[in-house]
Amino acid sequence: MSRPHIVTTLADPAATNDPSVAELKNRRYLEALERAGAVPLPLDEHASAADRAAAFAVMDGLLLSGGADIDPARYGEARAGSRNAEPGRDALEDEAFSAATQAGVPVLGVCRGLQAINVFAGGSLVQHLDGHESTAYPSPEVTRHRLELADGSRLAAILGEAGDLEVNSYHHQAITADRLAPGLRISALAEHADAGQLVEGVESTDPDRWLVGVQCHPERTESSPPVFERLWESFVAACAERPRHTERAASKG
Repeated sequence: MSRPHIVTTLADPAATNDPSVAELKNRRYLEALERAGAVPLPLDEHASAADRAAAFAVMDGLLLSGGADIDPARYGEARAGSRNAEPGRDALEDEAFSAATQAGVPVLGVCRGLQAINVFAGGSLVQHLDGHESTAYPSPEVTRHRLELADGSRLAAILGEAGDLEVNSYHHQAITADRLAPGLRISALAEHADAGQLVEGVESTDPDRWLVGVQCHPERTESSPPVFERLWESFVAACAERPRHTERAASKG
């Protein structure tokens, strides 16, 4: 079986306060995909229209990675806690998500990527909450919390119905059940002292569509349960099982 090509949206290191740390964060996503047997196709907001079109034409899957906040204008709200929005990245990922949806390829969202899936599908975000944000990566000081998997969900099946999980937490924005987009179902929850239950995993309500988002950072293996390697493996396997891009192009012709 050939290695699937997975478009991977990444932060632009030059737009961050510490480009070397941003490059490290980006590299962790690429390493996770490569470990699972994929060929990453990295794109950031500066990718040309031609480069984007070329990547989308051959993609077997899409990874929406973590990063800065999504512009709240994307979900019809004024700024009320959001920070460091990157409209150029929002536009890239909206374009990539639309292309992936049209092509019917698997999609995985991590942290911001989970939130992006929800926003692009018609949902919204809690713009700020306390208690789930860690010291800046790669500090060894990591906020962690328990994760409750939804019975019968795709995520629970991938992780082997694991019942006692503790995951890392690097977010100050979140999804709550009332902000969930149509077409998505909750696959994981976590308790928050003020907001109640936070949605920490989503997936498509269509059992035939491989669309999964997680709020934690499973690419940061030093603070993730080893069982999360199965998520990368499942995602890459699903991408490899899709019809090759040449076959898809031929069917459209």
